[in-house]
Amino acid sequence: MSESPDVSALNTSRRYNEWVGGKDHTGVERESTKTILTVLPNMLAAAKEGRAVVMRAVRDLVAECGIRQILDIGAGQPMKPNVHEVAQRIDPACRVVYVDNDPLVGVHHRGTVMSRREGRAEFQAGDLLNADEILAGDQVKEVFDLGRPVAVLLASVLHLIEDDELAYAAVRRLRESLPPGSYLMIVHGTFDTLPEETRRAVRALIATGKHGAYRARSRAEIERFVDGLELLEPGIVSSVEWRPDPAKPPQTSVADAMCYVVVAKLP
Repeated sequence: MSESPDVSALNTSRRYNEWVGGKDHTGVERESTKTILTVLPNMLAAAKEGRAVVMRAVRDLVAECGIRQILDIGAGQPMKPNVHEVAQRIDPACRVVYVDNDPLVGVHHRGTVMSRREGRAEFQAGDLLNADEILAGDQVKEVFDLGRPVAVLLASVLHLIEDDELAYAAVRRLRESLPPGSYLMIVHGTFDTLPEETRRAVRALIATGKHGAYRARSRAEIERFVDGLELLEPGIVSSVEWRPDPAKPPQTSVADAMCYVVVAKLP
């Protein structure tokens, strides 16, 4: 008999779910959030902008770039709207595989994510640090035609990998393994836009080890992930600057968004 997931320890996926308005979080995540907000009072708005830009990118990848296969690595708890809902609203035949290494995320996805008759939406357990295992996984092989382009979403997951060598190696392996014409989307936290005093306060908070791993990277460090690739306009910019929706103005500033976004096409 398998053990139930431990919900007593801090879980960054559940905390992120709280930040973007979800319900799948517990007291330990809420307490962590309260502490973080004392240093970064705009964190919730920043997280919501990070989520909103993913939906805009999915929309454009399907509607403008012709993508019909999307691999969401580090998907986190299912939310409304979710990636497959946005994609299949444009083309019901779109196929999406959600990947996460959190067993509880898998339980929630399998219980709430339903495939359409024309397309598919499935969950597969996996870790970004094991890219080969993800691409060789049963759901990926069943749902995708890996002879055709795939859009890979790395939304708010790379900054959870503190080791730079591991992070760059994981993305490099994905780039080497994806079909020609595939796309890579990255949403990544940064401290570039923060005043030095705030940076010091945030780093001190991270150093306590009580709030989970976090590796903010500079614009130049994030650019390394997509070096040599064709960047979709407007390139590497803040989450509030990447193709904003005129009908839904940003809820925070570039400085307080603390986030870079880029979508790149593989040769």
